Amino acid sequence: MYSLNFKDMPTSASSLFSAYASLAAFIMLVRSIMDQLLPHELRSCIYTFIRQFFFTPRSLDMTIIIDEKCGYINNEVYDAAEIYLQTKISDLNERIRVTKTPGQKSLNIAVDKDQEMMDFFDGVKLTWRFVCAEDKKSDSGSGGDDKRHFELIFDKKHRTKVIDSYLSHVLARANAIREEEKVLKLDSQSSDSVDLEHPSTFDTLAMDPELKRTIIEDLDRFVRRKEFYRKVGKAWKRGYLLYGPPGTGKSSLIAAMANYLKFDVYDLELTSVYDNSELRRILLSTSNRSILVIEDIDCSVDIQNRESEEESNEQSNTKVTLSGLLNFIDGLWSSCGDERIIVFTTNNKDKLDPALLRPGRMDVHIHMSYCTPRGFRVLASNYLGIHESNPHRLCGDIEGLIDSTEVTPAEIAEELMKSDDVDVAMEGLVNFLNRKKSERSKEDDEGSQGTNKSEIE
Repeated sequence: MYSLNFKDMPTSASSLFSAYASLAAFIMLVRSIMDQLLPHELRSCIYTFIRQFFFTPRSLDMTIIIDEKCGYINNEVYDAAEIYLQTKISDLNERIRVTKTPGQKSLNIAVDKDQEMMDFFDGVKLTWRFVCAEDKKSDSGSGGDDKRHFELIFDKKHRTKVIDSYLSHVLARANAIREEEKVLKLDSQSSDSVDLEHPSTFDTLAMDPELKRTIIEDLDRFVRRKEFYRKVGKAWKRGYLLYGPPGTGKSSLIAAMANYLKFDVYDLELTSVYDNSELRRILLSTSNRSILVIEDIDCSVDIQNRESEEESNEQSNTKVTLSGLLNFIDGLWSSCGDERIIVFTTNNKDKLDPALLRPGRMDVHIHMSYCTPRGFRVLASNYLGIHESNPHRLCGDIEGLIDSTEVTPAEIAEELMKSDDVDVAMEGLVNFLNRKKSERSKEDDEGSQGTNKSEIE
């Protein structure tokens, strides 16, 4: 039978104590040598490292910080997390924020600051925390805007899975939610965004059907060519110039483009932009999949030509210049963002500097003309329910008058709205068109008389 003999054991209490004493003596010897040979600052660093490495418990968690902004640019991961986490709010959250705008389909629920949300992904437990702190600017007496970020906490052994798979899942899910519940926004640099509820569509535009088809095909081609733009080394953007008399439907066309593409609209007023630096900041703050609108470009600021720019630069350094605008449109700064459309409008195309008009800046020029018979048929259908298959008795007369005078779609629409009675509205439109025609004839006669008089003199 085998018997346990303590004398045969390799270690004993006495040997352990002897080993500990030897180790302690060695440490004391090393420390004595270090005290004599090493400077005080170096010894402090070594002792601190030893305490932290050998005696401080190591955390098993990793925290990813997701800031709201990347400089001036919105952080897409933050925006996606904000949308995604709306679906993860539970009864464990003690404080939530609830909002709803008229155009939204459902309530918008978000967590308040310092609240946490739990999520699980492929067997990994994740904790989200929303942090909001005031950004106090040192060079100003007043506080700055709130700085917001999300903290994502998880076991560090899942780092690769979280970064490579989970965050991609959050981005994809957020995009799906956006498409399901998207409400178009109208933004400007001087006010908060509001819901864009303009009802204009390509079906309701009083525009030549062939021109409509051309615009729709161009928009479709633009949004599906992401890889093409990258392959050829061009920024994924498209420039449109809408020109023509007031009241010809330029704003309605912009709204129809936004509703068709599901793009937000950013209205840029150049007259309220202080200088080129602010112009760049505004560009960086606009989101992808948006339409940037600069209306009345010919009279917004004094950028008609480069000579006037040089004169204005001598007088003041706080203006938007033509070169600054050109760099904004197609320079290096224009590549800071994807899938953007820039729309310029003007009543006088001839007043624009040729540098603004070339391809790459204003790629598509669309003439918004006076109303045509085809445009009238769309308006008659929209406002009075008159269809081509069953035209009104006055349609022929009205189309003949429209052919012989200059009248805008806005003017015709205003006449058609004056009465719910179809006959009364159509007769009123005939009278209006006859007056316009008479006024135009009178102006032409006066013009020809003035010309003849000057020739005689």
